[in-house]
Amino acid sequence: MILEYNYTVAKINKHLMPKDQTINVALVQHSCTSDINTNLDAVQASISTAASQGAELILLQELHNSLYFCQTEDTQCFDLAETIPGPSTDKLGALAKDLKVVIVASLFERRASGLYHNTAVVFDKDGSIAGTYRKMHIPDDPGFYEKFYFTPGDQGFTPIPTSIGKLGVLVCWDQWFPEAARLMALAGADMLLYPTAIGWDMNDTKDEQQRQLDAWMTVQRSHAIANGLPVLSCNRTGFEAAAEGADSGIQFWGNSFIAGPQGEILKQASANQNEILTATIDLAHTESVRRIWPYLRDRRIDAYDELVLRFRDHTETNKK
Repeated sequence: MILEYNYTVAKINKHLMPKDQTINVALVQHSCTSDINTNLDAVQASISTAASQGAELILLQELHNSLYFCQTEDTQCFDLAETIPGPSTDKLGALAKDLKVVIVASLFERRASGLYHNTAVVFDKDGSIAGTYRKMHIPDDPGFYEKFYFTPGDQGFTPIPTSIGKLGVLVCWDQWFPEAARLMALAGADMLLYPTAIGWDMNDTKDEQQRQLDAWMTVQRSHAIANGLPVLSCNRTGFEAAAEGADSGIQFWGNSFIAGPQGEILKQASANQNEILTATIDLAHTESVRRIWPYLRDRRIDAYDELVLRFRDHTETNKK
């Protein structure tokens, strides 16, 4: 009787457990120059190399066509923006179609005169634009004056459907906010992708630099764990001087990485090298992980109303 029961359970599990659904992914980490055509040519060459290595999904870093111009506030930098569709999307779309790969790019979008966004564009294998995501969280800090250039996104946190799955694309500063990752997961994202441009201030101590890097990796790995989803994070590398002189600027810290749904590091790049980082992701593993750690099942959505508050004033709450 026990043997018969075990046999039946085994047959049920065989049919219910998710089938293998692997995707070969690649991240293109590189330094940038002041010449847009040079940068775009390098990006296209790296995409072709990644595709030749079997990549089906290729993630590019934030604002890969130019230097990180947000170190200063300069109205002339708006000339770097382009429409979507536009010159870059035409080139990258044609390349996606030719190589039959999905590409996630990051562009400075000119939506209208005086209206600009930091926008990720997803191209499907047929070269079409599968969707866009406009960066929602916009920083305004020394060296990262993005509020001068970018209007916050107005599309919400909606995964972009492609031929290889639903991509939860977010951009750089978004990666520090668990709410963004959660909303992408709740909307059915199969993985989280973060085009990124982050680095050290040259005045930071070595210890402070290490703390920042550790925090950056830890918070994104926690999104993988809390949502049971793979995470792909592609960062810039190289030093980019600020307008005030070569002694100031940002040392982008590279360390692009691919993590599995339990936060495990599958591949990680170096701090200062141009690299094509590749790994194989099993999307079906998400189902297995979520059965073991059912966070979505146990969420107390009846008790989370105050998450929409800017800040909870305990003094006022206690007076009621």
